[in-house]
Amino acid sequence: MFARLGGFAGLGFAALIVLGNAVVVPAGLPRTDADTAEVAAFFTENEDAVGIASSLGPIAWVLAAVFGAGAVSALWPSDRGRGEAWSLVGLAGLILQNGTFAGVIAIRLALASATADDGTTAGLWALHDALFTLNGTFLALALIGLSVAGLRAGLIRQWHGGLGLLAAALLFGSATLAPLVIDHTGPLGLLGLAGWLMWVAWIVGYGITLIRLPAPAGDEH
Repeated sequence: MFARLGGFAGLGFAALIVLGNAVVVPAGLPRTDADTAEVAAFFTENEDAVGIASSLGPIAWVLAAVFGAGAVSALWPSDRGRGEAWSLVGLAGLILQNGTFAGVIAIRLALASATADDGTTAGLWALHDALFTLNGTFLALALIGLSVAGLRAGLIRQWHGGLGLLAAALLFGSATLAPLVIDHTGPLGLLGLAGWLMWVAWIVGYGITLIRLPAPAGDEH
């Protein structure tokens, strides 16, 4: 059953994005307001950690796509019966966030391989921050699409859908306020962090839900 495969992929995706952050954040990944010297020092001194975390990206993106497709396989009959396509909206969000975060990882690899005084660090880090913050738009799209579709199909519970919509609001708010989030320290930065933590919990819950779906008649062996 493809939906179950998507569920396992969702759990794998959640595990990998947490693991990737567990590698670079304790190593001292600079915040969005970090100065150029701090950014250059981190990527010069932690090239191995950046490389390890970056190597998880391609696997995570494949798993995210499979998770989204698995969710659509479970939700599409309900969507189609209602004349809606919320599940496709969610899948689009997942694919777009894959592309955006590929840009984030590419910039990190470029920073790790660049010399500290070649004049590119400031520009690359500014682009990194912008992409990273604006990616909340696509995470919100995935959360809204799959949460609404899941609720209307009766696939997920009210608390799970509510968690997804709240996370979407926080992430979209952070993306909308990107200029302020990037240029100023303060509580605004917590919007994206709180939304991201909820996003991970939401994925885990969705993955478990898909895994627990009963197999359609004729699929049991």
